[in-house]
Amino acid sequence: MISFRYHVVSLCAVVLALALGVVLGASSLSQTMLGALASDRDDLSGQVGTLTAERDTARAQQDQGDRVLGGVAPAVVAGALQNRTVVLLAAPGLDPADLEGLTGLVGKAGGRVTGTLTLTDAALAPDRADALRALVTRVLPAGVQLPSTTDAGALTGSLLGALVTTGRGPSSTPAETGTAFTALADGGFLAPGAAPAPAQLALVVGGTPAGPDAAARSTTLGLLAAAVDAGGAGTVLAGPDAGGAVAAARSDATARQLSTVDGAGTAAGRLATMLAAAEQAGGRAGAYGAAPGTRPLPGPVPAASGVAPS
Repeated sequence: MISFRYHVVSLCAVVLALALGVVLGASSLSQTMLGALASDRDDLSGQVGTLTAERDTARAQQDQGDRVLGGVAPAVVAGALQNRTVVLLAAPGLDPADLEGLTGLVGKAGGRVTGTLTLTDAALAPDRADALRALVTRVLPAGVQLPSTTDAGALTGSLLGALVTTGRGPSSTPAETGTAFTALADGGFLAPGAAPAPAQLALVVGGTPAGPDAAARSTTLGLLAAAVDAGGAGTVLAGPDAGGAVAAARSDATARQLSTVDGAGTAAGRLATMLAAAEQAGGRAGAYGAAPGTRPLPGPVPAASGVAPS
């Protein structure tokens, strides 16, 4: 007679056999899967190594080309800005080396930098727009008209254009200029420093904004540059890449007369900026760089007139 104990032992034996089968099967499957994963890992590692080598080679070739172009750039731009004065407007996040490179190339092109105006983070910050808007209207020189907009970037660009460029509008007196610059610096919108003398051309050099409001800051800078240009002085907006303020200006219908350059940190970008400034002096505009829809460089630039720098 089969006892209850016999059933228990039989059941335990069956369960044990099943468990052993599962373990053996899983071990075999695991070894197969691990082998496949190891093979995939080796393949991916090889691909990463190949792509890294290709990237490094391309970067080295780009650096070499940039050095070569940087060496010939002074000869290419020589005389392009002869007898022209240039003021620089530097945005927050700008690499000082980019600004230094552009400043030096202006001199190589025969132009003269009248000074640099440095915008602070607050000048582009959305949460400071109301304060900046109120300040701009309060220190506006007599006779200068602001555009019919409430955008702080456009209003600030109109004010700065009247202060630092010799455009079509009325000239600001030294007292008005000093008052406005002091107020903007005291309000935290401009870095302290000597006020630039008015110039015939303006270079607005953008940086790389960061944070959740980066897009809004970029749009503000793009509108600011367009407003400086609308004041009558030729203006070029140069940025580190095709995004940020450069992209914002290129998509803005009101900035059609503003020249834009992406890649301002490269020799090609600096060269394009100088030639674009010379083109602006002749009343023409364009978009230059490596982005789709742009040209690498402006076309031939007519010889500068013999107007003495102001």
